[in-house]
Amino acid sequence: MQSNKLRMAIRATAAAAVLGVAGQAGAVSFNAGDYEMSVYGYGRLNASYDIDSDQSLSTRSGSYDGLANNDDAADGHFGADAFQSRIGVTTMTPQGVKINVEGDFRGSGGGSLRLRHAYGEYNGVLMGQTWSNFGSFVGNTSTLDFDSLPGLAGFQARSAQARYTSGPLSISLEDPNASILGVAEVEEQQIVGGVITDVGTGEFEGTALDNTKDSMPALTARLEDSAGGLSYSAAVLAHQVGYDDGDNDESSVGFATFVAAKMALTDMITIQGTLSYSDGANSYLYRSGENFGAESAYVDGDGDVETISGYGGSVGAGFNLGGGRSVNIGYGIVEVDWDDAEDDLGSAIVAGKSETNSAVMANYQWTPVQNVMMGVEYQFLQRENVNGDDGDANRLLFAAQYNF
Repeated sequence: MQSNKLRMAIRATAAAAVLGVAGQAGAVSFNAGDYEMSVYGYGRLNASYDIDSDQSLSTRSGSYDGLANNDDAADGHFGADAFQSRIGVTTMTPQGVKINVEGDFRGSGGGSLRLRHAYGEYNGVLMGQTWSNFGSFVGNTSTLDFDSLPGLAGFQARSAQARYTSGPLSISLEDPNASILGVAEVEEQQIVGGVITDVGTGEFEGTALDNTKDSMPALTARLEDSAGGLSYSAAVLAHQVGYDDGDNDESSVGFATFVAAKMALTDMITIQGTLSYSDGANSYLYRSGENFGAESAYVDGDGDVETISGYGGSVGAGFNLGGGRSVNIGYGIVEVDWDDAEDDLGSAIVAGKSETNSAVMANYQWTPVQNVMMGVEYQFLQRENVNGDDGDANRLLFAAQYNF
């Protein structure tokens, strides 16, 4: 009995991370003929105060963009929005087909409806858009920041896919998410990733078209299960990354992998963590670039596609204080290895690339009544670029969420 309780608590925590603390548990359910229908969602206010430079995105999430050179930035920025609010519909047909469509309002920078989920599922076969199979919420620490910690397991986003699940194992073919730093010589100019710079000075001189291409879907496989008070997940991904400029058609295969776990130490305390590694698939290394994925590969002076590696991880703990109150603390970090790209392309090309992103978050969450959550969170973000430029920022978040 105790084992079942611990397992249910772990799965509930993972579901909370996916749906934003309370999620679909309060769905409004009804029957329409022989169809079982559920309407769910929430209204949510997010507010932030950036003690240092303004690092806020829509939903008031913390951003790494511009963080490495923020010493002279203006201090003290407040903002609030309700863009994280969402609504979804789930239908179960008489034949046992599940259909789910869900959206929120983070589209186009905030305020526009954005499609999150749109898929059907029958007998373990899923077709449509939903969470990437190369991802897991098992090892995530509950945060108020919608984008959460760097180094979490896998993509942590949704993709169009075809997936088959049998027991704890699932495999998928997904819309690829490759990114490449391209390079070509044009007299005294150099084109890198669509940016034109002077070869001698490295100064910005304009933009050019990007010639990257996707020729194959991404292939993923994931194992996710639980045993007693332990829940765990592990996955691998392979995809092609390349370009075609009309004269040259080059590509390489990149891969990524992660492991994640959560352990219930007692009825009140859980610990969780993730580890990730990628080589040629940094677009799937969570929050490794300017804000999300870094480039997966680069094109050297000979026109060959060379992969870029990276790694990351997170660790956290959750404390259930009773009475609907909890405290969560977490740390995450990612690092990208730009050494080969710097040797081949020159320091001026990669100098401003993010080499390390990290974050510490701690929050207090309170559920005064069922389907209502309020919380406060402290964040400390850090970034260091390839050229040694670094910066950090302190942030405070507040959230209020009302589920239905």
